[in-house]
Amino acid sequence: MRIVNARRISQVFFFLLFLWFCWVSTVGTKWWQLRGWPVNWFLQLDPLAAFATLLTTGTLYRGLAWALVVMAATVILGRFFCGWVCPFGTLHQAVGYLGRRKVRMKEKAAQNRYRPAQQVKYAVLAVFLGAAFGGWLDSPLVGTLQTGLLDPIPFFHRSVNLVVLALGRGGSRVIREGWLLGVLFGAAVGLNLYLPRFYCRFVCPLGAFFAVLSRNALWRIGKTCRDCSACGRCEAFCEGACEPAGVIRTGECVLCMNCLDGCRERIVTYQRPVSAGGEIPLPDLKRRRFVASLASGVLLVPVLRLDGTWGPAAPPRLVRPPGALPEPDFLRRCLKCGQCVRVCPTRVIQPAGLESGIEALWTPVLDFRAGSSGCQYNCVACSHICPTAALRPLSVEEKQGTGPFSERGPLRLGTAFVDRSRCLPWAMDRPCIVCQENCPVSPKAIFTRDVFVVVRDGRHRVTAVEAGVVWLREPRLVPGTLATGDFFCAFEGPEDGREGRRYRITGNSEREIWFTSDEGAELAPYDSGWLNVEIRLRRPQVDPERCVGCGICEHECPVTGLRAIRVTAENESRHPQKRLVLPR
Repeated sequence: MRIVNARRISQVFFFLLFLWFCWVSTVGTKWWQLRGWPVNWFLQLDPLAAFATLLTTGTLYRGLAWALVVMAATVILGRFFCGWVCPFGTLHQAVGYLGRRKVRMKEKAAQNRYRPAQQVKYAVLAVFLGAAFGGWLDSPLVGTLQTGLLDPIPFFHRSVNLVVLALGRGGSRVIREGWLLGVLFGAAVGLNLYLPRFYCRFVCPLGAFFAVLSRNALWRIGKTCRDCSACGRCEAFCEGACEPAGVIRTGECVLCMNCLDGCRERIVTYQRPVSAGGEIPLPDLKRRRFVASLASGVLLVPVLRLDGTWGPAAPPRLVRPPGALPEPDFLRRCLKCGQCVRVCPTRVIQPAGLESGIEALWTPVLDFRAGSSGCQYNCVACSHICPTAALRPLSVEEKQGTGPFSERGPLRLGTAFVDRSRCLPWAMDRPCIVCQENCPVSPKAIFTRDVFVVVRDGRHRVTAVEAGVVWLREPRLVPGTLATGDFFCAFEGPEDGREGRRYRITGNSEREIWFTSDEGAELAPYDSGWLNVEIRLRRPQVDPERCVGCGICEHECPVTGLRAIRVTAENESRHPQKRLVLPR
């Protein structure tokens, strides 16, 4: 078998495996759902994610130990991951191939010449590592994990989970900032029509990390003799623009093996000795530029936090999924991969936009207006799929505060607040108890207080009352509008004991009202007086000691647009300083 065919089989296999892992990242027990599949395996293979989280936290999460295997193999074999495993690289290579099928050999060779701009990816890597450095010092001036913005594995996970699969639902799934994710993904893929593997050559920080690891790899592509016919076939099909015909740039070689397969003289081989044509392990990175990039990353952290989104001035609507670590630790671990967004059964988890600050861009937040409901009371799926424990694994008992966690109480994501200027019972005298009915906590965190309010134009002159029927002097009522069970009639007249007693209205015409007494007391007939039509309102209030911030009330609120009850991050369990109620 030709070596390039083996490489293509490997690429197709890992590409389809990646898509399969994205597809099965849904809650369920069927074979095509999350049922023990290692859906985070590609993220765990990512050495940049492992190294960056090591810098930010001082620890290596257990699942990321797979990255050590990849790093060791890279030191021995070179950048095999880029050319044989990386699913994003496979997509770039396929699109690049489609874009230059009819391009002549010389033009292909010109496209694949090395460009100094390929050093940009090393600057990107340095900035990200500089930003990550010192995170374990617990200082607001250092340490943030931003590699997920451009690291190809989280980037591709995010794009497939939040763009490709969301489009496959036919628009039934709302993704915040989905247009931006789609534009960036489309640009990264579309640029391959201009230059093959554009992202890999100029942007990819993981590729730069692999280049540093493989600069002295035991095995590498090289020439067995210096002179050759200079046919140009090796450079015309080179995926890394590493100039295999001359002095090969080993750090740029992605081991596509096209040069090995295309060389008719069998001069280009995969070997241990240094290439006879010479080697350049890494580009000539000026020390000043490299140090400047690292320093830029270090200084980037306090600059990003000037807006106060990291501390007490954090946006009140920044509500994290259950199991989220305190915000500083969360931002030092989150890869922005979108796995939790994908697995959420109600789709309430959404990628954060710029309103949460640049540092929190594309990290998971709860948007209670999106999806099919709020955060389900018995669901902890997102906490178990997180590859870096930014969302620590939870049990249902811990989330609900039952069993061994009963003394601590339930996990609070935030607290619901009633906006009395928009709530129907408070602002418009309209009966509504939707939020109270949907509250999943028992006893309910939302309770109501009954009040009776005279409706507009609700005072009427009575001409006669007899046997549960009231005749009014003027025909001002709309037939049937008072028969909902929420309306009562209250008679004026203290001389016969009618004052203060209410009778439930069971129906009405233009001039007649039918009523009954809930207390069983009959009203004596009379032929004059006044009547007030009142509506009973159950006005909701929130008990902060019981509210867990699940947001189901906000999602179900019938007031569209800005909801009349909204959840903010106050009283969340992960930040004791935000407590609203003093512990007993």
